[in-house]
Parts: sequence; C-alpha cells; structure tokens
Amino acid sequence: MTQVEKEISYTTTNSYSTLNTLTKSTKTVWFVCHGMGYLSRYFLNYFKQFDANENYFIAPQAQSKYYIPPKSKYVGASWLTKENTVKETENVMRYFDAVFEAENIPNNLNFIVLGYSQGVSVAMRYLAKRKLQCSHLYIHSGGIPKELTPEDFSYLSTKVSLIYGTEDEYLNEERIAYEIQRAKSLFGDTVSIHPFEGKHVVNVDLIKRLA
Repeated sequence: MTQVEKEISYTTTNSYSTLNTLTKSTKTVWFVCHGMGYLSRYFLNYFKQFDANENYFIAPQAQSKYYIPPKSKYVGASWLTKENTVKETENVMRYFDAVFEAENIPNNLNFIVLGYSQGVSVAMRYLAKRKLQCSHLYIHSGGIPKELTPEDFSYLSTKVSLIYGTEDEYLNEERIAYEIQRAKSLFGDTVSIHPFEGKHVVNVDLIKRLA
C-alpha cells in the first residue's frame, strides 16, 4: 500500500472587508490583519471610532475558517499553521496582491500596516516579500517571523511601534524580551516600544494616540 501526498493549483475566491469610503478627503489608508479566531468584518469594529472622512481601512480575511470551541457556534479564521507554512504563505501573499490590485490605492496617501496577534506574521512577511512602503508599521501582540532578517527591511524607512499587554496570557517576560530584541534587530532605532496594562486585546486608544 502506497500513500502519496500530491499538490495541485486551482483558482479560489475569498472575501475581504473595508471600513469607510476612499474619497478625496481620505488622508490615511490602513491595512489591518486580524488575529486568529477573527473574521475581518468583525475585526473592523475596533476602528469605527477613527475619523471616517480621513481614514479608510482594509481588512483581509484569513482563508482557513473553523468553528470556535467550546460551543462551535461562532466562526473564526486562521492565517497559517506549522503545516506546509511556506506554501500557505505564498497563497496568502498572492491573495494580498489581489486585494491591493482591487483597491488601487493612490500613492499620495499616508499608508499604515497593522498586524495584530497572528496577523503580525502575514503583515510583516508581505512587507518583506513585496517591498511595500508604509509610513507606520504596528506590531501588536504578535510574534515576528523567525526567518525575517534586517536585509528584508533595508528598503523600508518607516515608523515602527511594538505594542503588547503586560498581562497578555500568551506572552511571558522571556517572550516579550525576545520580541523586543527581534524588532530592534530588524528596524534599529526606528522601533518604539509601548507596553500597556491589559491582556491579549486590541488597544484601540493606544493605536490612535500613536497614529
């Protein structure tokens, strides 16, 4: 008996969500990547307190959806796992390409990239792989991919904010120190560190202040 794992390519369809309208009054476009267990349309609820005339938000949707335990009543999604990570990352990158092509963002606008929790990994990989320029990168309560190097971001001149909760149930002191060191090794003095009192949550007030 022979078992073989094979690979195919095919066309698939996925959604993404936006908040507000891209107009002549828009000053800032945000590309915000949600964490594990979210759907993009609900993740955007965190950003409804921003000025709707000046801010336009694009939230891509992780493709792997699942029922959230224990009751399996709600649906969440995950970007990547340890299974076939390299190939799955390529799929996510091509999906992001399609989102940007569909949105056709003007070059003269302020552009911000935010990754929250698991969304940090895909946001940073996309910047590194596509050499995408942004004015501000938020690394919020998530892990920086281990394979990324300073050379991956040598093209980028941007403000970088690392945000984490001091009571984050997924981050101990050792992990926090490691992620801070990683951020500084990639971006040098452009990194600003912003701990806050709280758990593994999106700190909207802090994001607004830093913006």
